[in-house]
Amino acid sequence: MTKNTTNDYCSFCGRSDNDVNLLIAGISGHICDSCTEQAYQIVMESVKAKSGSFDFGKEKLPTPQQIKDYLDSYIVGQEDAKRFLSVAVYNHYKRLIQDKEDDGVEIEKSNIILVGPTGTGKTLLARTIAKLLHVPFAIVDATVLTEAGYVGEDIESILTRLLQDADYDVAAAERGVVFIDEIDKIARKGDNPSITRDVSGEGVQQGLLKLLEGSTVLVPPQGGRKHPDQKMIAVDTKNILFVCGGAFDGIERKIAQRLNTQVVGYANASKREGIDRHNLLKYITHQDLKAFGLIPEIIGRLPILAHLDVLNRETLRRILTEPKNSIIKQYVKLFAMDGVKLTFDEEVFDYIVDKAIEYKLGARGLRSIVETIMMDVMFSVPSTTKKKVKITLEYAKEHLEKSRLDRLKEE
Repeated sequence: MTKNTTNDYCSFCGRSDNDVNLLIAGISGHICDSCTEQAYQIVMESVKAKSGSFDFGKEKLPTPQQIKDYLDSYIVGQEDAKRFLSVAVYNHYKRLIQDKEDDGVEIEKSNIILVGPTGTGKTLLARTIAKLLHVPFAIVDATVLTEAGYVGEDIESILTRLLQDADYDVAAAERGVVFIDEIDKIARKGDNPSITRDVSGEGVQQGLLKLLEGSTVLVPPQGGRKHPDQKMIAVDTKNILFVCGGAFDGIERKIAQRLNTQVVGYANASKREGIDRHNLLKYITHQDLKAFGLIPEIIGRLPILAHLDVLNRETLRRILTEPKNSIIKQYVKLFAMDGVKLTFDEEVFDYIVDKAIEYKLGARGLRSIVETIMMDVMFSVPSTTKKKVKITLEYAKEHLEKSRLDRLKEE
């Protein structure tokens, strides 16, 4: 079947309708599909350049107090971690906008490491910071990283995620934030340096050094191992802020050992009496990270060390209802979208918190418990004409006790 031809041509490139796939007619001219695609790319690049979403000056940069106030609206507690993170982020982005004067003073980058039990808010802290500053943000799990040549992901895949979030805008990605989760899982297994290849431990730590310190890395935009022939993208990591987080399960033993191996004497005995043995993480130092299995080179590139406290009952209670995106507010909004007003009795909140502590689920466990309690009502209410739903303590107990979640209860 032959293509119908006319005498029309593209007003931009001059090609006739025989030479293009599609010719769009206007009032006094035409445009082909190829010129349309190019015009779209030009417009998007222009909008991105004018929006300044990844660029800010000194007047736009929030102060440490403003950063902490923003974190307070989303994260309950963890005052020390929020102060450390606020100052570190402020200094990092102040470094990026410094005047390029040749005065011989070059401000170095200060990466951050957050240590705390699971569910205490390490990932949420980093994600909230990126939301405030409107910069590209990537979360990477260190457990999937291996040395080159082994099954797993290369170190450079960390920057691939950041490029994807920045829509492959290299300049924007080079000012972004990378959160490397589960950094404790790549600790070397023994106290002595390995004489053989530690596939997912010390070898990965060695590979991370060039990223953390700052160097130009060739990044495969689609992942290196599945597409070996792709064109590499050069990314300079010297202005990328790296935030590492890990539970470091068992590091309390290292801290306790260090605190108790002092010279015997009455003075040291009195000092040990003032130690909070229920929260040993507050005494953590870089020395403890080295004893846990992080190599000294990588510890030196993570100069800012902050700990996150174990969540107590009062903090869990506040997490349930106070933050802007608290769990209860999310469920209230879900029901409001169906025109239903959802309310809770106050004792229901205390019951949920008590169960979270009993099951030792932390902040993440709050959602699991609320989801279990709300499952039946979320299933039935949208099919009814109800306009109000109230969750009572009796209803919460009944639905939680008959669920599988109750099997988590310790004998």
